[in-house]
Amino acid sequence: MPTEAKTEPIRIGTERLLLSPLQIADSQALLAYRSNPAVGGFLTWKPKNLEEVEEYIRTANSITPNTPETWYQLGIRLKDSGLLIGDMGVHFFGPQNQQTELGYAIALEHQRKGYASEAIKAVIDFLFGIYRKHRITASADPGNKASIQLLQKLGMRQEAHHIKSFWIDGEWTDDIVFAILREEWAQKNA
Repeated sequence: MPTEAKTEPIRIGTERLLLSPLQIADSQALLAYRSNPAVGGFLTWKPKNLEEVEEYIRTANSITPNTPETWYQLGIRLKDSGLLIGDMGVHFFGPQNQQTELGYAIALEHQRKGYASEAIKAVIDFLFGIYRKHRITASADPGNKASIQLLQKLGMRQEAHHIKSFWIDGEWTDDIVFAILREEWAQKNA
């Protein structure tokens, strides 16, 4: 588990993964999976070219973790090879900066192997344990059945189903919101 100070870049190791800031060397892999329609269909940011990805990474790396009203971006890598297989954004917000929202993407060839579950669980443990957050949310498009099942499996409860509330690819889409409180997470993982 992490031991770094709260203002240092977030680095989290799991049994199979390393979660840490994205690097310029990750650009090609990130472009490949995020621009794949099977992965990017439910994402708000779909990069168009390598230059856009590199600018995104430079901007993401300029953000200090736990800064209110920012998204902090982590790469999800295989621990043994360092291969980037996905990314996760952590949005810090709310009264007294006590809430976070998670967003994530996993390369198609690495889906259905438990990596997303392992990464999300580790980040939730970190956010509740190190940053002592009060509440964590994540949302999913109703058509993204795999993501909905994942969030339910992790013990997050559905709190809302907003009708045509999210603008993606030139159309209004629904948004299902899941959440869990720190005390609920502690109870489920005791």
